[in-house]
Amino acid sequence: MSDRQTDALSRLWPAYGLDVPDGPAMPVDLADLFGRRAPVVLEIGSGMGDTTAAMAAADPDRDYLAVEVHTPGIANLLHLVERGGLRNLRVAEGDALYLVNGLPEGGLDAVHVFFPDPWPKSRHHKRRLIQPAHVALLRSRLRSGGMLHCATDWAEYADAMRETLDADPDLVDAYGGFAPRPAHRPVTKFERRAITAGRPVADLLYRRR
Repeated sequence: MSDRQTDALSRLWPAYGLDVPDGPAMPVDLADLFGRRAPVVLEIGSGMGDTTAAMAAADPDRDYLAVEVHTPGIANLLHLVERGGLRNLRVAEGDALYLVNGLPEGGLDAVHVFFPDPWPKSRHHKRRLIQPAHVALLRSRLRSGGMLHCATDWAEYADAMRETLDADPDLVDAYGGFAPRPAHRPVTKFERRAITAGRPVADLLYRRR
């Protein structure tokens, strides 16, 4: 990590960080975590945090909970939180599914899964985040009408995501297929590289019944 990231992690983690233990679910009180009651967006895999910070800054009436395992990314997001004065963003470190298990049912306004690892080899597909059991868990944490928003630049995974999401009886495709990129999702450096390499990006938005 850079000196800036190391400094941000050491100073800001106590105020903005949340450790996610492995094993039994740790109940998370979202109102206590953010110090207020507001709609909450869960961001799974926030990377270096630029997209998450930008979305939180543009959406101050909702709280954002980002979960990531990459320590430099967590540290960089904490730096962005401080630089932007973002009171509506918290950062969790650990396995996203362990975190989700500890969240209240119906407690989320939205779940974002942007560019998860596609695990392209067939023998690794079982490691993908978007699969039936995981989708059912994510959906259970959404409020009625809450949105699950996925994006990927891997065409085969996009098709598999759509098939899996369509099969969940309590999710409704908000666009009847792949959606145009919503204006609220910033274009990232990663996404620009994908487009330059000829990999079109697919967005999928599904609403809980």
